[in-house]
Amino acid sequence: MPDSKDFLSKESAQNADSGAEVSTIESIELPPPEDAVQEGQWLKATLHRWLNEEFLPEIINEHIAARAAQVFTRQRMEGENNLNALVLAVLTEMQGYDFSKSFYSEFAIANAVGDLLLESLGIEKCCGNNEQPND
Repeated sequence: MPDSKDFLSKESAQNADSGAEVSTIESIELPPPEDAVQEGQWLKATLHRWLNEEFLPEIINEHIAARAAQVFTRQRMEGENNLNALVLAVLTEMQGYDFSKSFYSEFAIANAVGDLLLESLGIEKCCGNNEQPND
């Protein structure tokens, strides 16, 4: 897994026309799962709690969390470790979900999954590292 300091790096690649500096975001790889089913259960519980805390606790939140966790678990069992690919898989498969009884959308769910996974890795979602700000 890449060092969290490598998550956001500046490349001094020069754009031929403008000479602008390009910022790139390094890919984040999750460690291979020891137990993909257990990871999925963790995601289901954590996402369900997040959904209930973010707006209102609703029965639909449990269904949404279960569906997102199912997609995540299947992807991990198939060998997917790339965070971006996992988030895109959740987004793509949640597009077929009926969100009419929810405050959420497939984009909110996919973003929440990504944020929860980053937090579990100790990576600050806003800044791309796990360093604490100076007081």
